[in-house]
Amino acid sequence: IVESVFDIIKDSLAAGERVKISGFGNFMVKEKRARRGRNPQTGEEISITARRVLTFKSSQVLRKSLNG
Repeated sequence: IVESVFDIIKDSLAAGERVKISGFGNFMVKEKRARRGRNPQTGEEISITARRVLTFKSSQVLRKSLNG
């Protein structure tokens, strides 16, 4: 059952949909643009490609339960 729920969440996120789990939080995919960056070890300027990143924002209910 848990694996089926994860598959549904994964498919929804891949389709660009936000996934809200009441009392827990929201998962969403954000688009990051290509940009210039720097290698922290060498200081060399590098190109960072555009990509999609997964973000999570916890609900107030979850935050309150964690903070007492």
